Amino acid sequence: MINTATLSCLGLLILSGAFGSDTDEVKSLSVMEGETVTLNNDVKVQRDDLILWTFEPQNTRIAQITKQVINMFNSNVKFGDRLQVDSQTGSLTIRNIRSEHTGLYRIAIYSTRETAYKNFSVTVYARLPVPVITRDSSQCSSSSERSTNQNCSLLCSVLNVGHVTLSWFKGNSLLSSISVSDLSISLSLPLEVEYQENNTYSCVLNNPINNQTKHLDTDQLCHTCPESFHVNKVLAACMSAVALVVLVSVMYFLCRKRKRAAQKRNGFEPCVNTAETVQTEDEEVQYAETGFFRQNEQIKKANGTEEAVYSSIVRPH
Repeated sequence: MINTATLSCLGLLILSGAFGSDTDEVKSLSVMEGETVTLNNDVKVQRDDLILWTFEPQNTRIAQITKQVINMFNSNVKFGDRLQVDSQTGSLTIRNIRSEHTGLYRIAIYSTRETAYKNFSVTVYARLPVPVITRDSSQCSSSSERSTNQNCSLLCSVLNVGHVTLSWFKGNSLLSSISVSDLSISLSLPLEVEYQENNTYSCVLNNPINNQTKHLDTDQLCHTCPESFHVNKVLAACMSAVALVVLVSVMYFLCRKRKRAAQKRNGFEPCVNTAETVQTEDEEVQYAETGFFRQNEQIKKANGTEEAVYSSIVRPH
């Protein structure tokens, strides 16, 4: 039986790289995010064997089985509750795997007979989005420009992807492509086609285990301007109409103000108790001044009070 000190020494040797060198056989696995992967141990395990799992590049101990008793260490920090170890075989299962779980997994099996170990290189790919094909809206500025320009400029784009290739195809023929090995980047790939061309074009985004394809509809993109362009045209027309109304209103206000100022300077401003002429469509109406005069400036006394006698109002003809 292996004592505790021996087990500790063996564990330190594993972590220091004495076991599992670069010349070791490595089994490569590629999976999509969200999938479940099992790293199978094909070495027969005895009850008293020590099984140790480590994860690179952090060189972290993630699981250990001693006499079929499982110790997960602090694997929940990196993996949460995704890890599961089979105490009978020593196989490691990772559920709902994520891209940050990409790396090298090592299993070492120590027994009184021999030491066995095996490496697994796991690459986790993000799920691919469907590429988006758009058209250069500057070509929608006028019908005359379209008639002189026989090409339709297109752009195929994807956001936040890594370890992928973006390609344009005409049928089964590759036209152009661009690749990226970074983990999170945006890609765009241009293409020009003729307006009258009816060939089948497609934009393909792929990685080693998956792909997404977007087919090009030339009738929709090359013969119809983007909706945003029409919205901009309507918005511009509305703004022009509003500006015209504001301009007319300001000019009208200024003309009225100048006219009133001219009337004041020429003495045509209406005054109280003066003759005023109002012109209508049918006739001219004249108004006379209203005045009151004492008759012969005579004052009569009646009942000890003064009384003023006024003449009648005479309306001129």
